[in-house]
Amino acid sequence: MTETRMHPSTRWAQRRDRIYLTIEVEDTENPSIVLKDQGIFFQAKGGKEQRMYELDVELYGEISVPESKQHISARHIELVLKRKEPGDYWPRLLKDKAKQHYLKIDFNKWVDEDDDEEAGEGGEDPRDLDQMLKDMGGINDAMPNMDDINQEESDDSDDDEMPDLEEDKSDDKTEDTKEAS
Repeated sequence: MTETRMHPSTRWAQRRDRIYLTIEVEDTENPSIVLKDQGIFFQAKGGKEQRMYELDVELYGEISVPESKQHISARHIELVLKRKEPGDYWPRLLKDKAKQHYLKIDFNKWVDEDDDEEAGEGGEDPRDLDQMLKDMGGINDAMPNMDDINQEESDDSDDDEMPDLEEDKSDDKTEDTKEAS
């Protein structure tokens, strides 16, 4: 009996010069990854049930196989595919226009084409929060000394005592009206 092959859940994002592809298969055993000029072939057993997964797709454009990279972890396989010719964003990942149920946008890595132009040299994402925080230094570097903040007296009007509330006289009038009827 032949084993049923499933398409792995796959996320993708792009920049002008590269494509990010994440194949979500946990605990893969000896994954077979073949990059072609205009395609990708992936096959591996993985997941809790050790099912056979296969992905064989033809890409919208060409990639540079020697410059592309892959990283295999226990949770997924990440591919960074270097585009042969950087330029405008591809309108879709695959050559085929049909929607594939297993293929989704990776919004964690996605950058709009307009935002990609704003990226710094080297294609860095201008919204890279980790790098921004490193560049800013530690949070305590610019913090003022606040040890004596409660000890200082101020003339702030918000610190004044609040006056007592006045009694509501409308209740007295309703009672008088009830007694009169």
